[in-house]
Amino acid sequence: MKKVIVACGGAVATSTVAANKIRELAKKEGIPVEVTQCRVNELESKKDNVDLIVTTAKVKKDYGVPVIHGVAFISGVNIAATEEKILDVLKK
Repeated sequence: MKKVIVACGGAVATSTVAANKIRELAKKEGIPVEVTQCRVNELESKKDNVDLIVTTAKVKKDYGVPVIHGVAFISGVNIAATEEKILDVLKK
């Protein structure tokens, strides 16, 4: 089971959209995934045992796991490229 955290500024609106898209993508690809949501400022305390962090806010800090900017799920721009990056991590 892969573990993904989706983080945004408020842990409600944009992270919910992105989290749902990631769940759908993983299901379509047959990848078991657990997706949780949080605020960007909570990432440091929640990053342990996580395979991937997807953010809808700008994050420059290194958390020791891959971080993918998931604003494409909100804007609709470059969704395929973002999905490909996520799948690259989840398929490892």
